[in-house]
Amino acid sequence: MTQSFTYKNFKILAPMVRMGTLPMRLLCLDYGADLVYCEEIIDYKLARCKRVENGVLNSIDFIHPDGTCVFRTCRREADKVILQLGTADPDRALLTAKLVENDVAGIDINMGCPKDYSTKGGMGAALLKEPQKVYNILKKLVDNCVKPVTCKIRILRNLQDTLHLAKVIESTGVAAVAVHGRLKTERPREPVHKDIIQTIANTLSIPVIANGGSLEIKNFDDIKKFQQETNTASVMIARAAQWNPSIFRKEGSLYSDEIIKAYIKYAIDYDNQWSNSKYCIIQFMHGRNASELGEKLAKTSSMLDISALWGLDDYYHSVMAKREELAKSIDSVIDPLTSSKVCDIKTNHEFSKQSILSHLDTDYKRRTRNKSFTPKSLLYEWSKDCGYDAPVYRSDIEPESKLFQGRVIVNGKEYSSDLRQKNKRSAEQSAASRCIKLLKIDTTKLNSF
Repeated sequence: MTQSFTYKNFKILAPMVRMGTLPMRLLCLDYGADLVYCEEIIDYKLARCKRVENGVLNSIDFIHPDGTCVFRTCRREADKVILQLGTADPDRALLTAKLVENDVAGIDINMGCPKDYSTKGGMGAALLKEPQKVYNILKKLVDNCVKPVTCKIRILRNLQDTLHLAKVIESTGVAAVAVHGRLKTERPREPVHKDIIQTIANTLSIPVIANGGSLEIKNFDDIKKFQQETNTASVMIARAAQWNPSIFRKEGSLYSDEIIKAYIKYAIDYDNQWSNSKYCIIQFMHGRNASELGEKLAKTSSMLDISALWGLDDYYHSVMAKREELAKSIDSVIDPLTSSKVCDIKTNHEFSKQSILSHLDTDYKRRTRNKSFTPKSLLYEWSKDCGYDAPVYRSDIEPESKLFQGRVIVNGKEYSSDLRQKNKRSAEQSAASRCIKLLKIDTTKLNSF
């Protein structure tokens, strides 16, 4: 393990589900954050991804076989972003860490998430009572990764159990440990146990990062106060930054509209999913969502809609025009799913009947499709024109991943998609897409379209 920084006197953006995407991370770095954590990413999902250098967005994308961009980063944050993994297996954790370590500043293991989706898989807070497994995971990473390895924990009911776990973590050689000073069952509205964080910090020789103080962190000076009260090396901030990313500014916080405009530009620049951007902006408008502007935001259904609310529609159109020209200038790019060359690059903003079918083996995302032109509806129309019975679908679920594989029978022959989807509906659409591709169906000649 190569130690590239000390984790001392750092102000850190905590890993937060849905919030920790690239635009938010870059915004917090602009405002003074020393490190930024991405949202937790499950190891088996990231391990299946392929690394793609996106020349259109100037980003580095990790693309899942289902077409999803699981993790997007860029050079700007290369020495500042920490990848947080959800894992319960040392070997799988290492496989995933090695895939991304050259594009991040460090690897962190989530050992504090109390949500069922994490704990039921033996990850997150489930690891708090598995010190041997904690040791095995961290030691495997420390011994084999070139970047710093850390973990984030919660406290246990018994102080001695908490200290024992902390000592086990320290013995693995990790660079630091972040401590959320609450029990697994305690919610953010309940007071944080600063005294226990302080005891842990006084016990260990490695840097301890204090987390959980958002109820009392209202400005930059409060960050320093929280660090002093816990006697820790650094402070990690979640909800206080979620509501106001400019909490990291030494010069003082900014008004939310200024923050939102800066965020929207990053969201446009890096093609962030509009629904995720909308969610983040709603958090920035904390306390203002019942206002007229908040109600208008609630009704938006695209990145352009959101941009227009803050007078950035011209910026949106300018970036889209430049992106289209850049895409045209690239003769061919490598499709990360098939390793074959494709001659155009699509964003997730506008879809036509033809563009729906341009990448048939990618994930079917209903929110971005024209509902009149789904693969299933196209295949049904073609079958009807040919005098065949309606296609028959079925989906099989994989026990480990809980993902679905779709199959479709057309004119007595079965076609299946190699992709796995989160639900049966998407799995069926992927199977229909695969069938259309294999049968070389010309959808432009269908009677109803």
